Amino acid sequence: MHRTGHWLGMDVHDCGSYIEPSEVGSFSERKDPLSGETIKDRPARILQSGMVLTIEPGIYVRPAQGVPEQFHNIGIRIEDDAIVTDSGCELISRGVPVTVAEIEALMR
Repeated sequence: MHRTGHWLGMDVHDCGSYIEPSEVGSFSERKDPLSGETIKDRPARILQSGMVLTIEPGIYVRPAQGVPEQFHNIGIRIEDDAIVTDSGCELISRGVPVTVAEIEALMR
């Protein structure tokens, strides 16, 4: 549906390639061993110290048998913002309220 996250910079959804600049336009193809579907792999961007990006795992619920109707067509994403460092990353959004009680208290 979408990527795991996006770049951060001067704008909330900063532009930038997800592919190494030297490899734009290149890809390789392979067959999925289970489905037989052709998958096109593109070279990924190599993260470097100083880059800033979001990490946004998400879940999206479609209407289906056995899924309670109140959950149909909803999506939930939780965002962490990270600065890539020489030794890994620094999560800069750790102090943001995330529990129901914290968010309700903030909204009051």
